[in-house]
Amino acid sequence: MAASKSIVHIDMDTFFVSCERLLDSRLNGKPILIGGTTDRGVVASCSYEARQFGIHSAMPMGLAKELCPEAVIIKGNTATYSKFSNDVTEIIKEKVPVYEKTSIDEFYMDLSGMDRFYGCMTFATELRERIMKETGLPMSFGLSQNKTVSKIATGEAKPNNKIQIKHGAEKPFLAPLSVKKIPSVGAKTYHTLKTLGVRQIKTLQQMPVELMDSALGKNGVSIWKKAQGIDNSPVVPYNERKSISTERTFDKDTIDVLKLKGLLTAMAENLAFQLRRGQKLTACVTVKIRYSDFNTYTLQRRIPYSAADHDLIPLVVELFNKLYNKRLLVRLIGVRFSHLVGGGYQINLFEDSEERIKLYQAMDHIRDRFGDRKIMRASGMEAKTISRFNPFNGESPISLANRRQ
Repeated sequence: MAASKSIVHIDMDTFFVSCERLLDSRLNGKPILIGGTTDRGVVASCSYEARQFGIHSAMPMGLAKELCPEAVIIKGNTATYSKFSNDVTEIIKEKVPVYEKTSIDEFYMDLSGMDRFYGCMTFATELRERIMKETGLPMSFGLSQNKTVSKIATGEAKPNNKIQIKHGAEKPFLAPLSVKKIPSVGAKTYHTLKTLGVRQIKTLQQMPVELMDSALGKNGVSIWKKAQGIDNSPVVPYNERKSISTERTFDKDTIDVLKLKGLLTAMAENLAFQLRRGQKLTACVTVKIRYSDFNTYTLQRRIPYSAADHDLIPLVVELFNKLYNKRLLVRLIGVRFSHLVGGGYQINLFEDSEERIKLYQAMDHIRDRFGDRKIMRASGMEAKTISRFNPFNGESPISLANRRQ
């Protein structure tokens, strides 16, 4: 029988709000809304005080203000949150040999085998205390034998606490909880489960797996296993170099600047879509140029985590303008987004209106259904050969396209 694992899930409590409170202690104890500040904006994060009024992330800001008129509204600053995230990451990196950073404020750690020498709960507790002392940020963690149970345990530990679920106690711990607590159970899946009479994990535990298979297919089987406390997914070591990229080599070298910028725009637009589809954010943008003499040059810039076209495309064009030597013919151009973390689109809500978010969602839906190039900016129309590809199914770094025009 294989030895049980020890997996810790760490989540920084109301991360954006906690960062703002570190910068301004007058915000302590007040209902805080972070996101787009106009009525058309969207709530990216909110404090526990605001949640008591029924406010949640992704809610229209106008509605949130109606529910809690006294709330303090803050636009949010991705650079600030990225810095605090990096501070936490550096502490974990120093102390933990195997950890996975799944978003700007969320981590898994594999401490398997440590109980023989020190004690996993003791180690995780001391690490939590160090992070809180050195950064000033509150955090919660859950410890169990797998990622699913540990993540759910963290949710139950909040705010600012810790829980250990010992081996063999997974099913009793999960049983009374709502099925919405299971990772991967979204609104549509929850609606399907409700039609089956399933609201608590206990009911799901008692159902035959065949019923979940017929109702939801492979996803249903996966959810059923998680309800039993079964999850064999490993902690994937975090690698800051992870990237996605695309390049274009020309059959005939060119100095057509409009063509070059159009292609770069299309590349950046496609890569940004791949980020959103893979629920990723980038913190580093690189532009590459190879001239007809085969000399190759790159220019990169670190940025606050983003997956938004309106952040990334102008930066790619700006880097190209700084890098491009107008006297030389260009043989190859390329774009790379690196230092990827999980996090979806939430962190980009600070400046976005509800209309912009819906526009992104609609465009991405069209691309998912009909192909990446079915909807695109006019300036990138020439880049019709950038392929439909999901880079997050493979290893990184990844080239989305390296083909000749």
